[in-house]
Amino acid sequence: MANTYTQIHIHVVFSVKNRASLIKNEWENKLHQYIVGIIQNYGHKVLAINGTSDHIHILFGFRPAQSLSVLMQNVKRDSSAWINQNKFVKGHFSWQEGYGGFSYSKSQLPQIINYILTQKEHHKKHTFLEEYKKILEKFEIEYDEKYIFSPTSG
Repeated sequence: MANTYTQIHIHVVFSVKNRASLIKNEWENKLHQYIVGIIQNYGHKVLAINGTSDHIHILFGFRPAQSLSVLMQNVKRDSSAWINQNKFVKGHFSWQEGYGGFSYSKSQLPQIINYILTQKEHHKKHTFLEEYKKILEKFEIEYDEKYIFSPTSG
């Protein structure tokens, strides 16, 4: 895209299916590195990645040559396949359907990077659902409780 200049920073959040605590400390960093590789292979730049045993946060510079929904579909599909191929969990691993995507200005990046990098400390005080609802409310996004990364059947 000649003569196209953008500065788009996206923070995405998504959870393990049924919010199960399946991401273990022993392989969490490898998972983060793998996801960074997926995102970078599509030309985006990861600024921060972290999470807990049941969800993940990623902040990246987004290039608009690809839609966010396609990128997230690829990240979740490919990282699930990688987890399953490496047999990191008993049974089948998958991410919950959907994700939250939020944009930030450059001046907000230090604060959001710190927030992402301190996820484990943050979640000693707040649950994932409390955190996610707070983000949605901060961005004034209307939501239906039954669709907020709730446990699903099957």
